[in-house]
Amino acid sequence: MTLLADPLPRPPRLPLPGDPAIGSEWLVAGYTGPVAAYAAVAWPLAPLVDNPSATRQVIHWNKFPAGMREEFRLLAWTLINGGLSNAFLHGRGASWRSRMGSSAVYATVLRWRRLAVWLHQHGLTTLAGVTPQLLAEHVAGVRGRGLTRGEVSGVLTSLTRLWAFDQVSPAPIGVCEPPWEQEGADNYLPAATSAGENATDPVTEQTMGPLLIWAMRMVDDFAGDILAAWSEHQRLRSAALNQRASCDSRTALRAYLDDIAAGNRPVPAVFTKGEFRLAQAYIAGTTGASLGQLQHAARGWGWGTRVKENPGPCPLASPVTGKIDGGPWRTAIDYSEAATLMRHLGTACFIVIAYLTGMRPGEVLGLRTGCCPDPEDGGRHLIRGHVYKTARDEMGNHLSSGQLREVPWVAIAPVVHAIRVLERFVPDGQLLFDHKAHDLMGSRPGVGSLNAETMGQRIDDFIAWANREAARLKRPGEFIPPDHHGSVSAARFRRTLAWHIARRPGGLVALAVQYGHMRTAISAGYAARSRDGIHDLLDVETARATIDTVADLQASLEAGEGISGPAARRAINAAAHAPQFVGTVVTARQARTVMSNPDLAVYDNPNALLMCVYKAEKALCRREGTKSAPSLDRCVSTCANIARTDHQADQIQQRADELERKARHVPHALAQRFRTSSARLREAADQHHLTRITLKESDQ
Repeated sequence: MTLLADPLPRPPRLPLPGDPAIGSEWLVAGYTGPVAAYAAVAWPLAPLVDNPSATRQVIHWNKFPAGMREEFRLLAWTLINGGLSNAFLHGRGASWRSRMGSSAVYATVLRWRRLAVWLHQHGLTTLAGVTPQLLAEHVAGVRGRGLTRGEVSGVLTSLTRLWAFDQVSPAPIGVCEPPWEQEGADNYLPAATSAGENATDPVTEQTMGPLLIWAMRMVDDFAGDILAAWSEHQRLRSAALNQRASCDSRTALRAYLDDIAAGNRPVPAVFTKGEFRLAQAYIAGTTGASLGQLQHAARGWGWGTRVKENPGPCPLASPVTGKIDGGPWRTAIDYSEAATLMRHLGTACFIVIAYLTGMRPGEVLGLRTGCCPDPEDGGRHLIRGHVYKTARDEMGNHLSSGQLREVPWVAIAPVVHAIRVLERFVPDGQLLFDHKAHDLMGSRPGVGSLNAETMGQRIDDFIAWANREAARLKRPGEFIPPDHHGSVSAARFRRTLAWHIARRPGGLVALAVQYGHMRTAISAGYAARSRDGIHDLLDVETARATIDTVADLQASLEAGEGISGPAARRAINAAAHAPQFVGTVVTARQARTVMSNPDLAVYDNPNALLMCVYKAEKALCRREGTKSAPSLDRCVSTCANIARTDHQADQIQQRADELERKARHVPHALAQRFRTSSARLREAADQHHLTRITLKESDQ
């Protein structure tokens, strides 16, 4: 079958073994590194990558079956250097592009490799012998591995590209048309479910709360101490590496060690390779001795043995000013922990920025110094950075270098502090998370920032460190418990912020930053001008929270629970609509449909122990103009939008009992206030029980 009536973009000739695997016209701007030859055993895809946090993948041809390797090599070369015509792309999904980015190329070739291995196992040595039935059997096996609909869809797309790019190739093999091109893809895919970041599990409040507290503490309270300690660490290390031995330095070293011996004090030590060793760089930098003289002291003077018997700290002379509850968090920072603390400080900055802005990990890792200048007019701080995931050129193809966001992110104070700390890490104009600045005790080739996978590992390490600190400082209430969904990966912060804003309106962001402040900052900053950023995700979470509220209400009413308040019958009506929407909110468009439905405008307010069945014209929380949602931090007890369930009335009674208990153990004036509040709560609970109606009674 002919793929298209019009010609596809076709490479002009077959490549020679020494030709570059990636044509010069496709190299990212400014790339000056090597490009693999066509016949090379491996093709690094770094020449296609300009995203600072993107992984530089490599295609390894020795992992393909030898008999089919050259066919797939030619198709991969065509995939990289060719393209698909507009006629072929017409009518296909928005994800289809004439050309793909590096990560998509790698994923496609990886799926081709799995096909090649499967075909080899079935005795085939050429793609020319592959039939539509064989492709269908291969996909059935892939689907049987329990992959998601999106993952299987990616396999179908990659195999369609195999067929398409064979016809673009200078030497077509005769790859058959996949059967789903004629039959449609649904029969080859698992059932549809939510996908993408909307399916990412938010971090629980129990984990996110103390994690954010420790991250902000590092940024706001400890950063100055850590940066000063690292500077002193580097000074000592540099001195140790550059000092030359002399009689004076030998005398100074001997006096230093004799003083330790005379006082029987612990010997400055570092723990390395499973044992304590003399802290040579620390002592050399402190005394002016050379490293050679320290090595002689360890061997010839016996200090190598002495340090194992009585190892001690290496306190830096830099000041410690950070405090916890009025006391210093350290008496001194140790030479051996300075690099570790710097690493954790960088991680803390990432946590604060990623969580309190809603940026995707790649957007945070792509920020540079100067991205958040101080406002000249006293307004909000704005972060100007690049977007990578949705960056497209004029032809709709992915831009590895990203695009400058048309609308900047809003930065609240903790985020600004984190950026200012990072700007002390790196030179002007550099990436805030440049790997050369954050890989403090080692180095790796290449340029760019840390990547999201590395940040995930560092977040795990930060949590472990914070828990050790909580134990050392005897602060069990600040222990960060494990999240039952697994590791706190970098990608989960964005979803978590949206979840907390939607589920705890008017409360606190993870017990540390006001949700109301965040919602206002985000909305005032760019919501009125753009629906991008975190808003689509926030819409989905808000809609899901609304559906969960009315669905829970419906279940309670059907179980015989009562409801009271001026909006009780409207709440019952809203609950009746719940079943048709449960589980349906997957996309932002569906979310906005739910939020625009006046019959579903029910908001749970756990702080006030009531529900708001919102009507703008009745809302006492509204100030001026029309609002599409209530201000749950300003609920008024006489509002006509209030409803309360039996469960909430029981919670009110429990709160009243708690206030009565507290009143017995506080001074008289405070006790009286507690008893007055308790009486008011009991009155509200009594009023509920007098006026409650049930689902059956509402029909009468």
